[in-house]
Amino acid sequence: MVSKALAKYIRSLHQRKYRQRHAAFLVEGAKSVLELLSSDLAVEFFVATPAFAPQLAAARAPLHLCADDELAQLGTLQTNAAALAVVRQPVELPLPPALATTHLLLALDNVADPGNLGTLWRLADWYGLPGLVLSENCADPFNPKAVAASMGAFGRVPVWPGRALGEWLGTLPPEAAIFGADLHGDNVHRLALAPRGVLVMGSESHGLSPEVSQVLTRRLHIPHGPGGRAESLNVAVSAAILLDNFFRNVS
Repeated sequence: MVSKALAKYIRSLHQRKYRQRHAAFLVEGAKSVLELLSSDLAVEFFVATPAFAPQLAAARAPLHLCADDELAQLGTLQTNAAALAVVRQPVELPLPPALATTHLLLALDNVADPGNLGTLWRLADWYGLPGLVLSENCADPFNPKAVAASMGAFGRVPVWPGRALGEWLGTLPPEAAIFGADLHGDNVHRLALAPRGVLVMGSESHGLSPEVSQVLTRRLHIPHGPGGRAESLNVAVSAAILLDNFFRNVS
């Protein structure tokens, strides 16, 4: 059984202000907790069911045992018969402007849904991007939904949150290309794109902010297929299509 003080601390991390205050976040569920074991992130402690606890035998952090129903009450998942961990937020790495001249970065402009943010984080991991740049009004990357949707990317791909995105893009070297999704942009299927620069994805409801839109060097459009009539695509689906075109000819 978990003490009242520990339970209060864990539940406080459901809220952004306490995650920021304690510089900690929750990792929940069997898959995410096991992914955590292979990362360099610092774990404060684990809470696990007796059935799952043997899988954490090699973990170098305190382990507290509890029943399935208690674990579900502590975390944010509807069901969790495995474990959760309280993890220290990683120290933010430097973001050199020249990085965008040799690698492709993914930047998010006002992506407020944590599930979408987590899926985009997972895409960055899939394509081996060096990191994810987040505007000031993006969701918290350490929201439990974002962490869960990232499918382990939280321990592998750096994030740079809280950026004034238009200003940051303006500091990049002139040779760094800045791409953005736009209905009036170039047909992405007809382009030969190299994975260098910054790909900026905006929110589904508002698109790219004016200060970001004005610094784009190339606008990309995903055309409908024959007979396609959907009004829009989910931001993570759009990013997946665009990223695939960047990496299509990379061996």
